Amino acid sequence: MDLESRQRWAAYSRAKDEMFAYTDTKHCPWWVVPSDDKKRARLNCISHLLSSVEYQEIEHAPISLPEINKQGYVRPPIEDQTFVPQRY
Repeated sequence: MDLESRQRWAAYSRAKDEMFAYTDTKHCPWWVVPSDDKKRARLNCISHLLSSVEYQEIEHAPISLPEINKQGYVRPPIEDQTFVPQRY
């Protein structure tokens, strides 16, 4: 939220609440994601989206992968790369 949007918070909130009043229905609801804690908000949103999709195990025949054709290419040392922290 930038400085200008903080000044317009009431107008933005009023517009959002009015939009919800007209468009949030039991048949086609808006889903609100509490987001004071961004990490939890994202994880809860992902979990909710995945829970709304039916999942079925799909039978498939085993495959065997051929060796990778590296054509003599050698990758740079892994120590030279910057990685996203693995928190999960």
